[in-house]
Amino acid sequence: MRVVLVFALVSCLPLSHACPKECSCNSNTKVVDCRGRGLYDIPRRLHSDTQELYLQDNRIRGLGSVAFKEIPLVRILDLSNNSITAISPTALLGLRTLQRLSLAYNSIRELDKRLLGPIRSLSHLDLSNNSLWGLPGAMGDSLKNLSYLGLANNRLARLDRSVLDAMTHLDSLTLRGNPWRCDCQLIGLKLWLETYLFKGGVVDEVLCIQPEEMKDKDLQKIPYQLFHACMTTSYHYLFANIHHLESEKLLRGHTHGNHAHPSSHSLHVPMVIGEGFGGGGGGGGGIAECETKQKHRPVNLRHAIATVIITGVVCGIVCLMMLAAAVYGCAYAAIMAKYQRELKKNEELATAQGADHATADEKEPLENAIA
Repeated sequence: MRVVLVFALVSCLPLSHACPKECSCNSNTKVVDCRGRGLYDIPRRLHSDTQELYLQDNRIRGLGSVAFKEIPLVRILDLSNNSITAISPTALLGLRTLQRLSLAYNSIRELDKRLLGPIRSLSHLDLSNNSLWGLPGAMGDSLKNLSYLGLANNRLARLDRSVLDAMTHLDSLTLRGNPWRCDCQLIGLKLWLETYLFKGGVVDEVLCIQPEEMKDKDLQKIPYQLFHACMTTSYHYLFANIHHLESEKLLRGHTHGNHAHPSSHSLHVPMVIGEGFGGGGGGGGGIAECETKQKHRPVNLRHAIATVIITGVVCGIVCLMMLAAAVYGCAYAAIMAKYQRELKKNEELATAQGADHATADEKEPLENAIA
Protein backbone atom coordinates (compact mmCIF):
# COMPACT_ATOMS: atom_id res chain seq x y z
CA MET A 1 0.00 0.00 0.00
CA ARG A 2 2.82 2.39 0.86
CA VAL A 3 4.61 1.56 -2.36
CA VAL A 4 1.50 2.47 -4.36
CA LEU A 5 1.11 5.76 -2.42
CA VAL A 6 4.74 6.74 -2.96
CA PHE A 7 4.48 5.93 -6.66
CA ALA A 8 1.35 8.10 -6.95
CA LEU A 9 3.08 11.01 -5.21
CA VAL A 10 6.15 10.70 -7.42
CA SER A 11 4.03 10.55 -10.58
CA CYS A 12 2.20 13.70 -9.52
CA LEU A 13 5.38 15.59 -8.61
CA PRO A 14 6.37 16.60 -12.20
CA LEU A 15 2.86 17.88 -12.82
CA SER A 16 3.04 20.14 -9.77
CA HIS A 17 6.29 21.59 -11.05
CA ALA A 18 5.09 21.81 -14.67
CA CYS A 19 3.03 24.98 -14.08
CA PRO A 20 4.43 28.04 -12.29
CA LYS A 21 2.35 29.25 -9.39
CA GLU A 22 1.95 32.68 -10.99
CA CYS A 23 0.29 31.23 -14.10
CA SER A 24 -2.64 29.06 -15.09
CA CYS A 25 -1.99 26.04 -17.30
CA ASN A 26 -4.13 23.84 -19.47
CA SER A 27 -2.59 20.43 -19.94
CA ASN A 28 -4.97 19.55 -22.77
CA THR A 29 -4.31 22.55 -25.00
CA LYS A 30 -0.76 23.01 -23.63
CA VAL A 31 -1.42 26.69 -23.05
CA VAL A 32 0.23 28.66 -20.24
CA ASP A 33 -1.47 31.95 -19.33
CA CYS A 34 0.59 34.40 -17.25
CA ARG A 35 -1.10 37.64 -18.29
CA GLY A 36 -1.29 40.57 -15.89
CA ARG A 37 0.48 38.87 -12.98
CA GLY A 38 3.01 41.62 -12.27
CA LEU A 39 5.94 39.45 -13.36
CA TYR A 40 9.43 40.95 -13.64
CA ASP A 41 10.99 37.90 -15.28
CA ILE A 42 10.12 34.86 -17.35
CA PRO A 43 8.53 32.25 -15.04
CA ARG A 44 10.48 29.06 -14.45
CA ARG A 45 9.47 25.42 -14.27
CA LEU A 46 7.43 25.55 -17.44
CA HIS A 47 6.45 22.22 -18.94
CA SER A 48 8.56 21.28 -21.95
CA ASP A 49 5.43 20.51 -24.01
CA THR A 50 4.10 24.08 -23.73
CA GLN A 51 2.94 25.34 -27.14
CA GLU A 52 1.44 28.71 -26.25
CA LEU A 53 2.80 31.15 -23.66
CA TYR A 54 1.06 34.44 -22.91
CA LEU A 55 3.07 36.96 -20.87
CA GLN A 56 1.49 40.26 -21.89
CA ASP A 57 0.59 43.01 -19.40
CA ASN A 58 3.46 42.35 -17.01
CA ARG A 59 6.61 44.27 -15.96
CA ILE A 60 9.30 42.27 -17.73
CA ARG A 61 12.25 44.54 -18.52
CA GLY A 62 14.57 42.31 -20.51
CA LEU A 63 15.13 38.90 -22.07
CA GLY A 64 18.35 37.12 -21.17
CA SER A 65 20.25 34.46 -23.06
CA VAL A 66 18.24 31.32 -23.86
CA ALA A 67 15.32 32.70 -21.88
CA PHE A 68 12.90 30.03 -23.14
CA LYS A 69 15.08 26.94 -23.10
CA GLU A 70 12.47 25.05 -21.05
CA ILE A 71 9.83 25.28 -23.80
CA PRO A 72 11.51 24.42 -27.13
CA LEU A 73 8.18 23.44 -28.73
CA VAL A 74 6.36 26.75 -28.15
CA ARG A 75 4.50 28.02 -31.24
CA ILE A 76 2.95 31.25 -29.89
CA LEU A 77 4.82 33.65 -27.64
CA ASP A 78 3.21 36.93 -26.56
CA LEU A 79 5.32 39.46 -24.66
CA SER A 80 3.33 42.57 -25.55
CA ASN A 81 2.70 45.45 -23.17
CA ASN A 82 5.68 44.95 -20.90
CA SER A 83 8.70 47.19 -20.20
CA ILE A 84 11.26 45.36 -22.34
CA THR A 85 14.21 47.54 -23.35
CA ALA A 86 16.95 44.98 -23.97
CA ILE A 87 16.89 41.58 -25.66
CA SER A 88 19.87 39.23 -25.76
CA PRO A 89 20.86 38.08 -29.28
CA THR A 90 20.39 34.49 -28.07
CA ALA A 91 17.15 35.06 -26.15
CA LEU A 92 15.10 32.94 -28.57
CA LEU A 93 17.71 30.30 -29.16
CA GLY A 94 16.19 26.84 -29.49
CA LEU A 95 12.68 27.95 -30.50
CA ARG A 96 12.74 26.33 -33.91
CA THR A 97 8.96 25.84 -34.09
CA LEU A 98 7.97 29.39 -33.11
CA GLN A 99 5.28 30.72 -35.48
CA ARG A 100 3.92 33.84 -33.77
CA LEU A 101 5.87 36.40 -31.76
CA SER A 102 4.52 39.63 -30.32
CA LEU A 103 6.83 42.22 -28.79
CA ALA A 104 4.41 45.11 -29.27
CA TYR A 105 3.97 47.92 -26.74
CA ASN A 106 7.43 47.78 -25.23
CA SER A 107 10.44 50.12 -25.29
CA ILE A 108 12.73 48.24 -27.68
CA ARG A 109 15.16 50.52 -29.55
CA GLU A 110 17.06 48.00 -31.63
CA LEU A 111 17.13 44.32 -32.52
CA ASP A 112 20.23 42.25 -33.04
CA LYS A 113 20.49 40.59 -36.44
CA ARG A 114 21.07 37.24 -34.70
CA LEU A 115 17.86 37.36 -32.66
CA LEU A 116 15.66 35.46 -35.13
CA GLY A 117 18.48 33.56 -36.82
CA PRO A 118 17.59 30.04 -35.68
CA ILE A 119 13.85 30.51 -36.32
CA ARG A 120 12.69 29.59 -39.82
CA SER A 121 8.99 28.97 -39.16
CA LEU A 122 8.02 32.47 -37.97
CA SER A 123 4.93 33.72 -39.82
CA HIS A 124 3.62 36.53 -37.59
CA LEU A 125 5.86 39.21 -36.02
CA ASP A 126 4.46 42.23 -34.22
CA LEU A 127 6.99 44.94 -33.32
CA SER A 128 4.57 47.86 -33.28
CA ASN A 129 4.53 50.58 -30.63
CA ASN A 130 8.20 50.43 -29.71
CA SER A 131 11.12 52.81 -30.27
CA LEU A 132 12.81 51.04 -33.18
CA TRP A 133 15.04 53.14 -35.44
CA GLY A 134 15.34 50.40 -38.05
CA LEU A 135 15.75 46.71 -38.81
CA PRO A 136 19.14 45.12 -39.54
CA GLY A 137 19.53 44.26 -43.22
CA ALA A 138 20.95 40.85 -42.32
CA MET A 139 17.70 39.98 -40.53
CA GLY A 140 15.88 39.51 -43.84
CA ASP A 141 16.76 35.83 -44.16
CA SER A 142 15.05 35.13 -40.85
CA LEU A 143 11.84 36.84 -42.02
CA LYS A 144 11.41 35.16 -45.40
CA ASN A 145 8.37 33.12 -44.25
CA LEU A 146 6.54 36.04 -42.60
CA SER A 147 2.96 36.67 -43.65
CA TYR A 148 2.42 39.57 -41.23
CA LEU A 149 4.84 42.23 -39.98
CA GLY A 150 3.79 45.04 -37.65
CA LEU A 151 6.09 48.08 -37.52
CA ALA A 152 3.54 50.79 -36.74
CA ASN A 153 4.25 53.55 -34.25
CA ASN A 154 8.01 53.31 -33.99
CA ARG A 155 10.76 55.80 -34.89
CA LEU A 156 11.45 54.60 -38.41
CA ALA A 157 12.59 57.32 -40.79
CA ARG A 158 13.93 54.87 -43.37
CA LEU A 159 13.67 51.14 -43.99
CA ASP A 160 16.27 48.95 -45.65
CA ARG A 161 14.73 47.55 -48.81
CA SER A 162 16.83 44.38 -48.61
CA VAL A 163 14.80 43.38 -45.53
CA LEU A 164 11.53 43.77 -47.44
CA ASP A 165 12.79 41.99 -50.56
CA ALA A 166 13.56 38.89 -48.47
CA MET A 167 9.92 38.60 -47.26
CA THR A 168 8.46 36.89 -50.31
CA HIS A 169 5.39 35.54 -48.47
CA LEU A 170 4.33 38.79 -46.78
CA ASP A 171 0.59 39.46 -46.97
CA SER A 172 0.09 42.32 -44.51
CA LEU A 173 2.39 45.15 -43.39
CA THR A 174 1.75 48.06 -41.01
CA LEU A 175 3.96 51.16 -41.25
CA ARG A 176 1.80 54.01 -39.97
CA GLY A 177 2.82 56.32 -37.14
CA ASN A 178 6.52 56.56 -38.03
CA PRO A 179 8.48 59.77 -38.77
CA TRP A 180 9.22 58.91 -42.40
CA ARG A 181 11.74 61.15 -44.16
CA CYS A 182 10.64 61.12 -47.80
CA ASP A 183 13.89 61.93 -49.54
CA CYS A 184 15.91 60.16 -52.22
CA GLN A 185 16.82 57.34 -49.85
CA LEU A 186 13.16 56.37 -49.45
CA ILE A 187 12.32 56.01 -53.12
CA GLY A 188 13.38 52.36 -52.92
CA LEU A 189 10.58 51.79 -50.40
CA LYS A 190 8.11 53.58 -52.69
CA LEU A 191 8.99 51.34 -55.62
CA TRP A 192 8.82 48.22 -53.44
CA LEU A 193 5.39 49.22 -52.12
CA GLU A 194 4.00 49.58 -55.65
CA THR A 195 5.17 46.11 -56.61
CA TYR A 196 3.93 44.71 -53.29
CA LEU A 197 0.46 46.22 -53.73
CA PHE A 198 0.30 45.05 -57.34
CA LYS A 199 0.89 41.48 -56.16
CA GLY A 200 -2.02 41.75 -53.71
CA GLY A 201 -0.27 42.76 -50.50
CA VAL A 202 -1.89 45.02 -47.92
CA VAL A 203 -0.19 48.00 -46.32
CA ASP A 204 -1.47 51.00 -44.39
CA GLU A 205 -0.35 54.60 -44.90
CA VAL A 206 3.22 55.88 -44.95
CA LEU A 207 2.87 59.55 -43.97
CA CYS A 208 5.90 61.76 -44.56
CA ILE A 209 7.18 64.03 -41.80
CA GLN A 210 10.09 65.52 -43.71
CA PRO A 211 10.86 67.44 -45.88
CA GLU A 212 8.40 70.22 -45.20
CA GLU A 213 6.90 70.27 -48.71
CA MET A 214 5.88 66.59 -48.33
CA LYS A 215 4.68 66.72 -44.72
CA ASP A 216 1.51 64.69 -44.01
CA LYS A 217 1.50 63.25 -47.54
CA ASP A 218 1.25 59.52 -48.17
CA LEU A 219 4.42 58.22 -49.80
CA GLN A 220 2.34 55.97 -52.06
CA LYS A 221 0.49 58.97 -53.53
CA ILE A 222 3.46 61.30 -54.06
CA PRO A 223 4.14 61.60 -57.83
CA TYR A 224 7.54 60.59 -59.15
CA GLN A 225 8.09 64.10 -60.51
CA LEU A 226 8.85 65.28 -56.97
CA PHE A 227 11.73 62.79 -56.86
CA HIS A 228 13.18 63.99 -60.17
CA ALA A 229 16.18 65.59 -58.42
CA CYS A 230 17.18 62.16 -57.14
CA MET A 231 18.23 61.13 -60.66
CA THR A 232 21.13 63.59 -60.59
CA THR A 233 21.88 63.98 -56.89
CA SER A 234 21.68 60.45 -55.50
CA TYR A 235 22.69 56.93 -56.48
CA HIS A 236 19.86 55.50 -54.38
CA TYR A 237 17.39 56.29 -57.19
CA LEU A 238 19.46 54.30 -59.68
CA PHE A 239 19.81 51.30 -57.37
CA ALA A 240 16.10 51.44 -56.55
CA ASN A 241 15.25 51.40 -60.26
CA ILE A 242 17.47 48.36 -60.81
CA HIS A 243 15.79 46.48 -57.95
CA HIS A 244 12.36 47.52 -59.20
CA LEU A 245 13.05 46.26 -62.74
CA GLU A 246 14.23 42.94 -61.33
CA SER A 247 11.04 42.72 -59.26
CA GLU A 248 8.98 43.44 -62.38
CA LYS A 249 10.66 40.59 -64.24
CA LEU A 250 9.98 38.19 -61.38
CA LEU A 251 6.39 39.43 -61.16
CA ARG A 252 5.77 38.91 -64.87
CA GLY A 253 7.15 35.41 -64.69
CA HIS A 254 4.93 34.74 -61.69
CA THR A 255 1.76 36.05 -63.35
CA HIS A 256 2.40 34.17 -66.61
CA GLY A 257 3.00 30.93 -64.78
CA ASN A 258 0.12 31.28 -62.31
CA HIS A 259 -2.83 32.94 -64.02
CA ALA A 260 -5.25 31.92 -61.31
CA HIS A 261 -3.19 32.98 -58.33
CA PRO A 262 -5.60 34.72 -55.95
CA SER A 263 -3.09 37.33 -54.80
CA SER A 264 -2.92 38.82 -58.30
CA HIS A 265 -6.67 39.46 -58.50
CA SER A 266 -7.75 40.59 -55.04
CA LEU A 267 -6.56 42.35 -51.95
CA HIS A 268 -6.52 40.70 -48.58
CA VAL A 269 -8.10 42.22 -45.51
CA PRO A 270 -5.29 43.21 -43.12
CA MET A 271 -4.90 41.41 -39.86
CA VAL A 272 -5.53 43.06 -36.55
CA ILE A 273 -2.36 43.67 -34.55
CA GLY A 274 -2.11 41.12 -31.78
CA GLU A 275 -4.59 38.73 -33.38
CA GLY A 276 -4.03 35.17 -32.33
CA PHE A 277 -2.27 36.03 -29.08
CA GLY A 278 -5.18 35.52 -26.78
CA GLY A 279 -8.16 37.75 -26.21
CA GLY A 280 -7.23 39.49 -22.99
CA GLY A 281 -3.94 41.19 -23.81
CA GLY A 282 -4.04 44.96 -23.44
CA GLY A 283 -1.05 45.39 -25.73
CA GLY A 284 -2.28 43.67 -28.85
CA GLY A 285 -6.01 44.35 -29.06
CA GLY A 286 -8.19 47.31 -29.87
CA ILE A 287 -6.35 48.54 -32.95
CA ALA A 288 -8.52 49.11 -36.01
CA GLU A 289 -8.03 47.11 -39.15
CA CYS A 290 -6.22 48.66 -42.10
CA GLU A 291 -8.40 50.00 -44.86
CA THR A 292 -8.17 48.11 -48.11
CA LYS A 293 -6.22 50.02 -50.74
CA GLN A 294 -6.92 50.09 -54.45
CA LYS A 295 -4.46 48.02 -56.42
CA HIS A 296 -1.68 50.11 -57.93
CA ARG A 297 0.08 49.36 -61.17
CA PRO A 298 3.86 49.83 -61.12
CA VAL A 299 5.25 52.57 -63.34
CA ASN A 300 6.85 51.26 -66.54
CA LEU A 301 10.36 52.55 -65.97
CA ARG A 302 11.57 51.30 -69.35
CA HIS A 303 9.22 53.73 -71.07
CA ALA A 304 10.33 56.46 -68.70
CA ILE A 305 14.01 55.81 -69.43
CA ALA A 306 13.32 55.73 -73.19
CA THR A 307 11.51 59.06 -72.86
CA VAL A 308 14.49 60.54 -71.03
CA ILE A 309 16.87 59.29 -73.74
CA ILE A 310 14.71 60.66 -76.57
CA THR A 311 14.40 63.98 -74.76
CA GLY A 312 18.18 64.12 -74.40
CA VAL A 313 18.69 63.44 -78.10
CA VAL A 314 16.19 66.14 -79.08
CA CYS A 315 17.81 68.61 -76.70
CA GLY A 316 21.22 67.76 -78.20
CA ILE A 317 19.95 68.40 -81.74
CA VAL A 318 18.41 71.71 -80.64
CA CYS A 319 21.68 72.73 -79.02
CA LEU A 320 23.59 71.91 -82.23
CA MET A 321 21.11 73.93 -84.28
CA MET A 322 21.49 76.86 -81.91
CA LEU A 323 25.28 76.59 -82.17
CA ALA A 324 25.08 76.53 -85.97
CA ALA A 325 22.79 79.55 -85.89
CA ALA A 326 25.24 81.39 -83.65
CA VAL A 327 28.16 80.57 -85.98
CA TYR A 328 26.13 81.67 -88.99
CA GLY A 329 25.16 84.89 -87.24
CA CYS A 330 28.77 85.66 -86.35
CA ALA A 331 29.93 84.94 -89.92
CA TYR A 332 27.14 87.08 -91.38
CA ALA A 333 27.99 89.94 -89.04
CA ALA A 334 31.68 89.75 -90.02
CA ILE A 335 30.84 89.74 -93.73
CA MET A 336 28.47 92.69 -93.36
CA ALA A 337 31.07 94.63 -91.37
CA LYS A 338 33.65 94.00 -94.08
CA TYR A 339 31.16 95.03 -96.75
CA GLN A 340 30.37 98.25 -94.95
CA ARG A 341 34.06 99.06 -94.63
CA GLU A 342 34.60 98.46 -98.38
CA LEU A 343 31.57 100.55 -99.20
CA LYS A 344 32.81 103.41 -97.06
CA LYS A 345 36.24 103.30 -98.72
CA ASN A 346 34.66 103.36 -102.15
CA GLU A 347 32.52 106.34 -101.19
CA GLU A 348 35.54 108.21 -99.85
CA LEU A 349 37.51 107.38 -103.01
CA ALA A 350 34.66 108.54 -105.23
CA THR A 351 34.38 111.80 -103.31
CA ALA A 352 38.13 112.45 -103.67
CA GLN A 353 38.01 111.78 -107.41
CA GLY A 354 35.04 114.12 -107.81
CA ALA A 355 36.91 116.89 -106.05
CA ASP A 356 39.91 116.47 -108.37
CA HIS A 357 37.70 116.72 -111.48
CA ALA A 358 36.06 119.89 -110.16
CA THR A 359 39.45 121.57 -109.62
CA ALA A 360 40.57 120.62 -113.12
CA ASP A 361 37.38 122.10 -114.62
CA GLU A 362 37.89 125.38 -112.76
CA LYS A 363 41.51 125.74 -113.99
CA GLU A 364 40.69 125.13 -117.69
CA PRO A 365 38.54 128.36 -118.28
CA LEU A 366 41.12 130.44 -116.46
CA GLU A 367 43.91 129.18 -118.71
CA ASN A 368 41.81 129.85 -121.79
CA ALA A 369 41.16 133.44 -120.67
CA ILE A 370 44.82 134.13 -120.13
CA ALA A 371 45.63 132.76 -123.53
